[in-house]
Amino acid sequence: MRLTPRTTTVVAAAATLALLAPAAPAAARRGAPVTAYQMPFPCGETWSGATRAGHSPSPHAIDWNRNPDLGAPVVAAAAGVVTTAYATPKGGYGRWVVLDHGNGESSLYAHLASVVVGVGQRVDQGAMVGTLGDSGNASGSHLHFEEKVGRSVVPAWFAGTAFRSGALTSANCVDVPLAGDLAGSRVSEVAVFRRAKRSSFLFRSGVTVTFGKAFDEPLLGDWDGDGQLDVGVRTPRNSKFRLKTPRGIIRTKWGLTSDIPVSGDWDGNGTTEIGVRRPSEGTFYQRMPDGSASPVWLGDADDLPVTGDWDGNGTTDLGVFDQATATFTLRVVGPTGLSALEVVQFGAAGDLPVTGDWNGDGVTDLGVWSPATATFTQGVGRAATSVRRVVRTLRFGNPRR
Repeated sequence: MRLTPRTTTVVAAAATLALLAPAAPAAARRGAPVTAYQMPFPCGETWSGATRAGHSPSPHAIDWNRNPDLGAPVVAAAAGVVTTAYATPKGGYGRWVVLDHGNGESSLYAHLASVVVGVGQRVDQGAMVGTLGDSGNASGSHLHFEEKVGRSVVPAWFAGTAFRSGALTSANCVDVPLAGDLAGSRVSEVAVFRRAKRSSFLFRSGVTVTFGKAFDEPLLGDWDGDGQLDVGVRTPRNSKFRLKTPRGIIRTKWGLTSDIPVSGDWDGNGTTEIGVRRPSEGTFYQRMPDGSASPVWLGDADDLPVTGDWDGNGTTDLGVFDQATATFTLRVVGPTGLSALEVVQFGAAGDLPVTGDWNGDGVTDLGVWSPATATFTQGVGRAATSVRRVVRTLRFGNPRR
């Protein structure tokens, strides 16, 4: 535009008004993020967070502290896919993790003491990503946390509220869907593992079993073969399974810290064994009673593991769920040892997978749980490549906000 004396005056006047007008806070100008962030710490923990001018790379980055804090669990502020995971120190951030939440938004966790996730892995909200440390250029132990849009660090929001420096208590208290035959009726009952200061398994029948920490990963199975469904957890930072039985707790350290725990009756002897899925390899490792395991390759790094008896032969089979497309891929091994795959689309993008025998016929059926509405959708159907018939929807657990 060519500037005349008149346009110069108008531009100058507008610039003067802009300088005199009070500037809206950055958080207000940005508005709330699409991602429903919670604090990057387990449910109920209180931490002090602060931003400061001159903080690299942005004054919007938050440093979190408490006493003591070294080695404390750091969890996902929202569900996402790992795009960065440095388990050995690299640069000023030291050990650090980045989660992509979609919609161009991401979160960063830096100066960690350890990293328990790998690149490409899909991480649920509230799941552990690492432990707090002092790696990189940190002058002391703390968590450096950023919320980002594209490559820019932006003002942080937690629980729908713009962040202000000071002490905050984490509301990162989400439910994780599960299912199992608690009553011994052959029909699976839905349940949730509630991440809380005193975490619990809550079954729809009203049974509650308090067990595990908010940052543990839950499991269900018959660990001692007595015909009774038991609860269990795996702690990512030390790879330890703790399986609760009427006779006591079975403790087993197995797998890598970044593995995802699974369970199933791998040999059909009536006792549930443990296992893991290694996202970095797209590989399952089923731990047999003698401690041995052979790799089974299935799915991609961002798939979620599922297990069940897909053909009703009494042994547990493997499967994966692509959360982005709501697609199950189920693996069945025939009598000759040859494996076959069945691909079934069921649910909606963003759902979490839940499998169980919904009608008591001895065959594990598919299901999903919507985090937004806390709704289970159960389906049955035997035909290969067929869409499962929806048999029931029911709400149980707390929806995520």
